[in-house]
Amino acid sequence: MAKFDTGMGKEAVKVLSEKTVYDGFFKMYEIKLQHKTFAGEWMEPIRRELFHRGEAAAAICYDPENDLVGLIEQFRVGAIDSEMGPWCLEVVAGMLEEGETPDELMARELAEEAGITNATLIPISRYYSTPGGCNEKIYLYAAICNLANAGGIFGLDEEHEDIRFETYPAEDVFKSMYAGRTNNSATLLGLQWIQINRERLREGVTEFE
Repeated sequence: MAKFDTGMGKEAVKVLSEKTVYDGFFKMYEIKLQHKTFAGEWMEPIRRELFHRGEAAAAICYDPENDLVGLIEQFRVGAIDSEMGPWCLEVVAGMLEEGETPDELMARELAEEAGITNATLIPISRYYSTPGGCNEKIYLYAAICNLANAGGIFGLDEEHEDIRFETYPAEDVFKSMYAGRTNNSATLLGLQWIQINRERLREGVTEFE
């Protein structure tokens, strides 16, 4: 297996100063830092803005018995200029609260956003959604569950959520996932994983390396 270690970790970065420049629904920090170059030298101090979102978890819902994919639909301000409109088809997801594990978060969000309470969670990956300027880290899962009678309107009123959960034949979703409203990274990664492992999932496999 190939090694991708650059030999540089946290010790190759010096944070010289940090201040909050915006504190609202999300936070923005201005950071002054230095880091080592690949030549082993310390570069001159630079300033960067860091959008703080913290850690999140997301799950693609799949029913291997009925070969169905479950997706939520909700308004997203980041897609307000999208030619397809700002209502995106997405995986179930949420932000970690203090003291909460990704598994606990995912169980909570599946119930709140999709009415699902008996899913088997299979870890897919952990990744940074856009590390060029944001620290959001996502724990991505497959939620294996029965979707035969699933669907409806969900969400918490106190969080101004208006979420529709629907199920679709898996093959239909796979045919349109690169050109449709599943145009966000967690959803595409989750769908790709289901597509790759679909046959094994339909055989009852629930443990993956």
